[in-house]
Amino acid sequence: MVKDSERVHLRRCVELATEALEAGDEPFGSVLVAADGTALAEGHNQVASGDRTRHPEFELARWAAAHLSPEERAAATVFTSGEHCPMCAAAHGWVGLGRIVYVSSSEQLASWLAELRVPAPPVRTLPIREVVPGAVVEGPVPGLADQVRDLHRRFHRPA
Repeated sequence: MVKDSERVHLRRCVELATEALEAGDEPFGSVLVAADGTALAEGHNQVASGDRTRHPEFELARWAAAHLSPEERAAATVFTSGEHCPMCAAAHGWVGLGRIVYVSSSEQLASWLAELRVPAPPVRTLPIREVVPGAVVEGPVPGLADQVRDLHRRFHRPA
């Protein structure tokens, strides 16, 4: 269960997703948090560069592999504005990161994008547990999904 003290990290994810949108990128943001609650690293989508692998969850997995021990990785939590895609879920699993907490699910995102008539992505969306069966996953977390939905609407249907 997501603690009230952890919601600050989810709000930061939405802020990072907003920063991505304002930079002309898809609105996704993530924060890697140590077991003691310290934010270790954060990022947002950078796929507008043309490199479609520049997802924040993937970048945080690589950062964790380079900077944390296996025990620290396993005790860490990745907070994110949207459920990991299969690529990011696999990176999370291979690096041995701990818990994942997301604001909005892949199912919600797929529904929102269908409403906006956005073509399906080239990689099928899957729940994290289908890619990493042993992952500890919590989400969607109520309260911020409407903000995330609005960011995607603004990205795909700018005024």
